[in-house]
Amino acid sequence: MGNQGCESFVAERYSLSARPYATGALSLRSTTTGFYNTATSVSALYSNTTGYYNVANGVSALFCNVVGHDNTAEGFQALLKNKGSSNIGIGSNAGANLTSGSNNIDIGNLSVAGDAAKIRIGKQGTQTATYIAGIYGKTVASGTKVAVMIASTGKLGTAVSSARFKHEIKPMDKASEAILALKPVTFRYKEELDPDGMPQFGLIAEEVEKVNPDLVVRDEDGKVNTVRYEAVNAMLLNEFLKEHRKVEELRAIIAKQDATNAQQQKQIEALTVGLQKITAQLESGKPAPRVAINDQ
Repeated sequence: MGNQGCESFVAERYSLSARPYATGALSLRSTTTGFYNTATSVSALYSNTTGYYNVANGVSALFCNVVGHDNTAEGFQALLKNKGSSNIGIGSNAGANLTSGSNNIDIGNLSVAGDAAKIRIGKQGTQTATYIAGIYGKTVASGTKVAVMIASTGKLGTAVSSARFKHEIKPMDKASEAILALKPVTFRYKEELDPDGMPQFGLIAEEVEKVNPDLVVRDEDGKVNTVRYEAVNAMLLNEFLKEHRKVEELRAIIAKQDATNAQQQKQIEALTVGLQKITAQLESGKPAPRVAINDQ
């Protein structure tokens, strides 16, 4: 088959695929002009009318979708309430809570009604650890890398520092003095957390909370979980700068004293020379000693 024959074949198949493909009772039940849709299983894409490029595989997958397009739902009631576009739901009830949002990816997660352009993988409290290959030991350009932070809700992100993201900016002043009351410790994590029992260095979150509650992070239940070490570092820098300024002030005082001492030393030396001259003059002006002769 030549290129022309191949293109003709593809065009023919493409034209045929515009017809909706449905298997399962009530799947694509309401479709009117929607095209390139695939629905397999009972009530999949049930409400769809003009939506297109949708794939629904699972009972009631994309059930409420009417005009949304480019959605992919794989699993029981995946993207059940979805009316947006370009969403992906994989797993039983994946993205089932999503309503009007678009450009979401939900894998094993119910999602949130108003989500837009979000990625949710797994369920908090169900999945207890995450393993992703191709990250450990890999580096990125030093000028572009930033630390990844994680909230107690599982949300990933980075800490931004530009002034355009901030308000109420003011000097830290004495606020950083709280770190002077912190007590660094050495410790080992419990065996279930670190079977190797490597020595660790850090702080105890409960102790930090007593010093400054703003320096700890709590879990979803409100329990103290960890320390905001990045904040501690900033406070440590502020305390260092304060001490550095004190040292610089002392150096200036010492330099001034040294200059004064040097000037005084010169004056002392000049006075010493003057005294020596006066002493010499006095010595040269003394009468010669007289000797008494006894003729007896």
